[in-house]
Amino acid sequence: MSTYSKLKAKSLLGLNKRNADYILRFNNRRDYPKVDNKILTKRLARAFGIPTPPLYFLIEAPGQIRSFAQSVAPYSDFVIKPARGSGGEGILVITGSKAGRFRRANGSSMTVQDLQSHLHNVLSGLFSLGGLPDTAIVERRVIFDEVFKDITFSGVPDIRIIVFFGVPVMAMLRLPTAMSGGKANLHQGAAAAGVSIATGTTLHASWFGEDIEEHPDTGEVITGRQIPHWEHLLDYAARAYELCKLPYLGADFVIDRDHGPLLLELNARPGLQIQIANRIGLGARLKTVEGKKFELAPPAERVRYARETFS
Repeated sequence: MSTYSKLKAKSLLGLNKRNADYILRFNNRRDYPKVDNKILTKRLARAFGIPTPPLYFLIEAPGQIRSFAQSVAPYSDFVIKPARGSGGEGILVITGSKAGRFRRANGSSMTVQDLQSHLHNVLSGLFSLGGLPDTAIVERRVIFDEVFKDITFSGVPDIRIIVFFGVPVMAMLRLPTAMSGGKANLHQGAAAAGVSIATGTTLHASWFGEDIEEHPDTGEVITGRQIPHWEHLLDYAARAYELCKLPYLGADFVIDRDHGPLLLELNARPGLQIQIANRIGLGARLKTVEGKKFELAPPAERVRYARETFS
């Protein structure tokens, strides 16, 4: 039996049903800017006690680009992100600099002029949703927790948690590979591991939709790994509902070596590959939560319910 057939028998949620029954039905478009604009998400997260990578500065106008080298001089490493970007497009991770060249996480290097050109592209909206003019965020680079060292390649692994009316219902760990260029992006070739909501341990793993046991590059076993700070991750994911008021939501986190769990971004239209990583469909879990009015309960109660109900 194919992976698709197995999942269909386990309440597989398809794209059309996700859009019609959950995104269009429950997510109010007036709340989308809270998750589509990473600057606004950062500000709201701080107000709701959810930590994010520290912000260094913003570049909002072309005139600021000329002085970029001076602005970034105090920082040995940093990340540039489009405020309205999606799918990881337009993100540059700089791990250090020497003799006027900036070293990227993938091992290549860029000149100041290269970075300035990239910033102009960001401001022009090349990477933004709808191609609208954008703002560049320059923030602290995440240094991932050592627990992931032997099951990732080059980049930073992240954790996605699907939240429904403030209840964490499914989670996965996304692991960069050589093929993904060090990015935790499944479409570009990252691997994924389903994560138990109850315990925070990795259950299964997949790569391009096929079941795997080991990381494609390191050869280390992916399953049976305990994700640190799991209680905090679930708490932050539950609180993200209050932050944006979107009932159907994807929350993406990283585990920083020094700062612990940090919210990277929120997504009003999270993809469905998480079902393959967990070898179970989202449909039944969403139905279990639907209609229970959990949005009226405090985050701690919603997390307790999730851990008792979903494996």
